[in-house]
Parts: sequence; structure tokens; C-alpha cells
Amino acid sequence: MYDVAIIGAGPAGGSAAIFTAKAGKKTVILDSDQGVTKRAMLYNHYGVKEITGPELVKTGIEQAKHYGAELIEAKVTGITKTENGFKVQYDNGEVEAKHVILATGFLTDLAESIGLKTKPGTEPRVKTIFDVDANGKTNVDGIWAAGTCAGVSVHTIITAGDGAKVAINVISELNGERYVDHDVLK
Repeated sequence: MYDVAIIGAGPAGGSAAIFTAKAGKKTVILDSDQGVTKRAMLYNHYGVKEITGPELVKTGIEQAKHYGAELIEAKVTGITKTENGFKVQYDNGEVEAKHVILATGFLTDLAESIGLKTKPGTEPRVKTIFDVDANGKTNVDGIWAAGTCAGVSVHTIITAGDGAKVAINVISELNGERYVDHDVLK
């Protein structure tokens, strides 16, 4: 049983995985390699002079793995509520997790099968988004959404920040108190 299953390894999902894994939460990322970031060239990502989308995604996954996150390269086909959380089904198997973070970018096709509320998107070419509160919670307790699929701007710096925000909220809920992650120079 994982503490957190993150669907999508782009900037939102990768960032969320870095925070949850670094906080000691057993984390799995499921990614189908369909993200739009893989086609991007970025000159506007704070702290980075320039980087390709594939490099950004690869670096994020490597950082998350460094802290113990696991990566499963597969398309998620369903999510089912269980007594202790959720079963996340994918092409060749399934995992169980207490919480799920959807970081699926433009893809919201899982919504109907698990009863998630959606609403029209506000970004160009984003037709539908998950209906979330300010913390990233959906209408299904234990399922969260971050990044473009949650209605934030498609810019990678913003989706990465939203992934971090949602991860902090999930960690805080798991811990029963507000979680803060600050590293200091030694």
C-alpha cells in the first residue's frame, strides 16, 4: 500500500512526487508518456536559463526517485475506492494507495468512471478540468488534482508549483498537522 499514487509525471506530478517522497511518504508515479511538456522548449522557467521539456520531465522524475518514489510507465485505466483508499488499475496491473493525485494535464477521461466533478477549462485548448477546492481536493475524499487538469495555467513553473502545493496539503492531511519542507545551507 502506497501513501500516495500520482498519475502523471509532468511538472505537476513530478513536483508532487518530489515533495511526498522527500517527506517519507511511500510514493508511486504512474505515467503514460503522453504529456505535452515533452514537446516544449522552456526559456521562462525561473532558475533555469533554458531547458527542453523532455529534460525537465526527466530531471523531475530523477529527483523524485532520489527520494524513494517509484515510477511505473503505464496508462492508468481505472481508479476504484476501497476500504483503505484506492486501487489504481493500469495496463498490466494495479497498485493501492491511501491518496491519489491526478496530474494528468489535458486529460480528464478518468473523471466519469470515478464520479469526479468536472467543469469547463479556462486555458486555451483545455476543454475540461477537475473541479477542485483551493487545496486541490476533488469531490471524492482522498482524490486530489494538480496542475493544468486542476485549472491552473499551462506554464510549467505554475503547474510545478501547484503540484508542490497539493503535495504539501496531502502530506499535511496524512500527518495530521501542517507540513513544511525547508532545506538550509550547511
